[in-house]
Amino acid sequence: MGILGHSNLAPLPEPIAIFDQFVAKESQTLIMKEKVLSVSNDSFEVKLASGQSLLKVHGAWASLSGRKKVEDVQGKHLFDIVKEHLHIHTTYALEDTHRKKIAEVKNNLSLLGSKATATLTDSQGKAVTLKMKGGWFDHTADIVDEKSGHTVARIDRKLLSGRDLIFGQQTYAVVVAPGVDAALIAALCICFDEKNNEPSS
Repeated sequence: MGILGHSNLAPLPEPIAIFDQFVAKESQTLIMKEKVLSVSNDSFEVKLASGQSLLKVHGAWASLSGRKKVEDVQGKHLFDIVKEHLHIHTTYALEDTHRKKIAEVKNNLSLLGSKATATLTDSQGKAVTLKMKGGWFDHTADIVDEKSGHTVARIDRKLLSGRDLIFGQQTYAVVVAPGVDAALIAALCICFDEKNNEPSS
């Protein structure tokens, strides 16, 4: 049982991680805020359901890329989230501390509408593609490893209902499967959230 109810996911046969220190043997539940990138200079923390801080996201200086700096709780710079403008569809990139791209989030258009897809190379050198199953605004949506079909994380908007007073408005829970990098999933959710809150062109 997870802290907030029956929310555990099955462990992955092989870990999926860029930052191995954020992989746990049990499911982790993250508390995420909505629309964090659109608030230009805001800083906020990604916390576990236990209240423990996991990451700190710093708002960027006003720039087109809206670069956000992500640190661990000790203040170590892990990566940046950057909006790229060279594509037909808005694309977000995660860049390491040397500004090298380590992951990309974009929309793939299909007959059923657009689907957010994240591509990355994990810490073991494996190419990984993660896709979102279900709509961002649904009660629940899964992030699935395309190769294995395993659910790596579940976005759950029902888990926190009635708890907004504790966590603040516009929060949602993300359950991260054992063996999956929670920092990576948090970053992907920030990108998915921003993409889905963009005004339609």
